[in-house]
Amino acid sequence: MEFVHRPSAEPSPEPFIDRFIDHLGIERGLSPNTCTAYRRDLDHLLRFLTTDGLSCTTLSAGDLHRFIAGMLTLRPAPASIARLISTLRTFFRFLLLEGAISQDPTATLATPKNWQRLPSTLTMAEVAQLLNHPKGRGPVAARDDVLLELLYATGLRVSEAIDLKIQNLNLLSGFLICLGKGRKERIVPLGETARQKLSDYLAHTRPLLLNQRRTHDLFIGRGGRRLSRQSVWYLLKKHARAAGLSTPPSPHMLRHSFATHLLLGGADLRAVQAMLGHATIRTTQVYTHLTKGELKTIHQRYHPRG
Repeated sequence: MEFVHRPSAEPSPEPFIDRFIDHLGIERGLSPNTCTAYRRDLDHLLRFLTTDGLSCTTLSAGDLHRFIAGMLTLRPAPASIARLISTLRTFFRFLLLEGAISQDPTATLATPKNWQRLPSTLTMAEVAQLLNHPKGRGPVAARDDVLLELLYATGLRVSEAIDLKIQNLNLLSGFLICLGKGRKERIVPLGETARQKLSDYLAHTRPLLLNQRRTHDLFIGRGGRRLSRQSVWYLLKKHARAAGLSTPPSPHMLRHSFATHLLLGGADLRAVQAMLGHATIRTTQVYTHLTKGELKTIHQRYHPRG
């Protein structure tokens, strides 16, 4: 994206962005991943300001419209532009409250229609194919097996799974406590298979991976270091390929499958909302669209006029 260069002696906008990100993390308690998403959006704005020699404290509504128009030439998804505009609104309202600006330049920004994309899921047969496939021998393979089982059994986000500590588990009662978005705790039940695999992992596999290191992290690699998100992506892709799945799923696809299969089984929508940690029921309702095909099949099979 190219913008016309207009030299200026305006101060760098970086301190304002840094203060804003600190505000989100420290005062509003948003997660590091959410703060990173805000930072990524504002990096686009920063490049525009630097190229045009502008400052966020003197930016006009017209300048912002030019910025958005430039971003649209990159053909991003509507949801990405909607999120960018939401970030800009939050950022400039922060500057307004800080007294850095006297007028909000985002007041006239219109949000594009945020088309709802249905999340991709695995079928129940594909999940069984992935989870029942032998992962190999040794402690790493055993760890991978229980991790994939847990992701599907609980619907945890990858970041939530790798942040788990041993003390977050209550295997006797069959549940775990995880720290979700906004650092909100929620209780998620464990299936019997996941509970048994976790018990075996703690008793036999994890001590081998620790290699005399001490840590409370639940999922670790050799030497006792906590798994990274990239490691989980890699191991899932590896095992999906070995299991013969045509399209390697993402870790989030297991979360989508967890929610969809619960609803297909007759689970209450609000119960699924609680287990996923969604702040509003509207976020969870996207999964009801995925069950419509099954409902149509049932109607055609059992209704006299189907």
